[in-house]
Amino acid sequence: MKKTVIAAIIAVLLIAFVPLFALKDAEFGGSDDAGSQVVEEVDSSYEPWAAPVLEKILGGELPGEVESLLFCVQTGIGVGIIAFVMGRFVERKKWMKE
Repeated sequence: MKKTVIAAIIAVLLIAFVPLFALKDAEFGGSDDAGSQVVEEVDSSYEPWAAPVLEKILGGELPGEVESLLFCVQTGIGVGIIAFVMGRFVERKKWMKE
């Protein structure tokens, strides 16, 4: 059991770090960047019809660190909800046995 866990951790680390060293000059971009590039290629006169709410309130673009923070908070809330639901299923299973 312990060997399996260690092997899994090593595999995860390799999957995460090998691309960084194998592709030295590669640019790792997000899906937002790729999508906006495709839109520019298809229709260069496209004007967005909506803007992010926080950018309108602040009058400018959010710093990258704030965007990352909000993304992490959103992820944490989602994981908390999923863990809560899974815990309820486990508890329900235990109560049904008794």
